[in-house]
Amino acid sequence: MDIDMSRRNKSPRPLSDSERTRLEEFVDAIRYSERYSDNEFEYRHVQLPKMMLKAIPKEYHDTAKGTLKLLWEEEWRAMGMTQSLGWEHYEVHEPEPHILLFNEPIDR
Repeated sequence: MDIDMSRRNKSPRPLSDSERTRLEEFVDAIRYSERYSDNEFEYRHVQLPKMMLKAIPKEYHDTAKGTLKLLWEEEWRAMGMTQSLGWEHYEVHEPEPHILLFNEPIDR
């Protein structure tokens, strides 16, 4: 599964200290699904609090789609999401833009 690099920032955009502070209040409300898989990938989705979307910097948003962009690992970790190494943000559930889809290869 290839990531559409045009849906990401060209390089990770670091959060400022004030942006990070604004997002900290939401970290405890981030929810992680159980893992599920097919023959190639393990998957999970991460549900952000809806109010958190308003606190995320505009450079992380894809205005054409009305969702977040696909986030680099440095970006989603800086926002407070915690997962083991190897997970990649590959899609945003457009009907519910606060739900981010992640995968990691099974054969790593």
